[in-house]
Amino acid sequence: MQAILDAAEALLGEQGYEATTLKAIGERAGIPIASVYHYFADRYQVDAELVQRYVRELDERLAAMLDRAEPRTVREACDAVVDMLLAYFREHPSFVELWFVGRSSTLSELAREFDVSQADQLWRFLLERNLIHAETPRFVLELAFEAGDRLFDVAFRRSSTGDDATIDEARRLVTAYLDTYAPQG
Repeated sequence: MQAILDAAEALLGEQGYEATTLKAIGERAGIPIASVYHYFADRYQVDAELVQRYVRELDERLAAMLDRAEPRTVREACDAVVDMLLAYFREHPSFVELWFVGRSSTLSELAREFDVSQADQLWRFLLERNLIHAETPRFVLELAFEAGDRLFDVAFRRSSTGDDATIDEARRLVTAYLDTYAPQG
């Protein structure tokens, strides 16, 4: 199973989503296609398993980053999150292919769950540091993550490494939105 996932990850990063078929994955892993089907009923199961692996790692990285971050402003907090996510996407082109190109209904649900989970974590982080009002609904952070996700999608469609101009606009948009919930003065 690990060999299949590793082969899929390599092919996604090298050749893109469309070229990463179950047949190509099996060939890359040196496993007969029948054996691939023994572990995965279809391509979408391979995609979902890989995304879950990436999401677990991203969750760990975000938690570690928040544990050591000491932002004084919403902008600094947003920059820290964007920087971490951007670095992760740039390190994992196969994840970019799955997250933005190969987004099936299953992957869309995993992305939504990730956004909600991370939004909750960031909401608590910002509240604990008095960077947003105590009455700020969690939904606000969910919207910020969703908007950021869509802008990252645009950035990685414009450039395989994430278009810097689009990333800068994502920073501005999310920061400006969250700043409306920051205590004044």
